Amino acid sequence: MGVPRERWWTLIAAETLAAAGLVTGVWSPGIAAAAHAASVIAYFLRAAAAHIRARFTGQALWVNCLGMLALSAVSPALFLHSVRSPVRQQ
Repeated sequence: MGVPRERWWTLIAAETLAAAGLVTGVWSPGIAAAAHAASVIAYFLRAAAAHIRARFTGQALWVNCLGMLALSAVSPALFLHSVRSPVRQQ
């Protein structure tokens, strides 16, 4: 998408934070959800901005980029709900 080389650090930072959140999430699910929200959502927001700036607004933007952004926005809430909900045993 033509992201300038001087802005690659934002992509690297987002991916590193996501990986750190996954590792930390083994011990603290809340930190995993926060890291996910901060990094993966930021990554896909950046991807959407790059698509729009490059005027590449075809199917790849709507299905891949914005679809993954929507899933990324919903998944931390679903994850926290599943962690905090008591499991009912019958």
